[in-house]
Amino acid sequence: MSASDTRVLILPGRGGSGPDHWQSHWEQAHPAFRRVQQREWESPDRAEWVEALQAAVSESQRPTVLVAHSLSVSLVNHWAQQYPHGPVKGALLVAPSDVEAPAYPPGTTGFAPLPRQRLPFRSIVIASTDDPRVSLPRATAFAEAWGARLEVAGAHGHLGSASLLAAWPYGYGFLQELIDA
Repeated sequence: MSASDTRVLILPGRGGSGPDHWQSHWEQAHPAFRRVQQREWESPDRAEWVEALQAAVSESQRPTVLVAHSLSVSLVNHWAQQYPHGPVKGALLVAPSDVEAPAYPPGTTGFAPLPRQRLPFRSIVIASTDDPRVSLPRATAFAEAWGARLEVAGAHGHLGSASLLAAWPYGYGFLQELIDA
């Protein structure tokens, strides 16, 4: 199977990913990348988000790589527990939000507790050393539980729009690794 056969699904976190977000830059540079749209971005419901992801994954049996940011890292883990079989061959899990933390903002439904089972596909977690949504020790523990490789991006906050990463070549290199695998 060639890398050119691989689909890439973009999974923004809560609020979606605006035009300055690295996920949006990747979509603009690669029109074949597809963003999974959610009905509700501000007050997400896990069951709805899981079904939207399942619908997108089910559209094709081509090998698929998921690119999740923030709350969508939790989405991928919940989805994988419910749908462990299918065409997903890898996931790039960027800046996982610690949905169990007391300081996690209210407004989401059903994302906690965060599953700690090994993912049924190859995965890479990218974390920042100063992310306000997850400490590096928690991100490390999540990566270990999921059987994911941890990559530390340095001090870049939550690795979203405010981090001003633009096309973020550092992260894109790991996506390319998953596509080529």
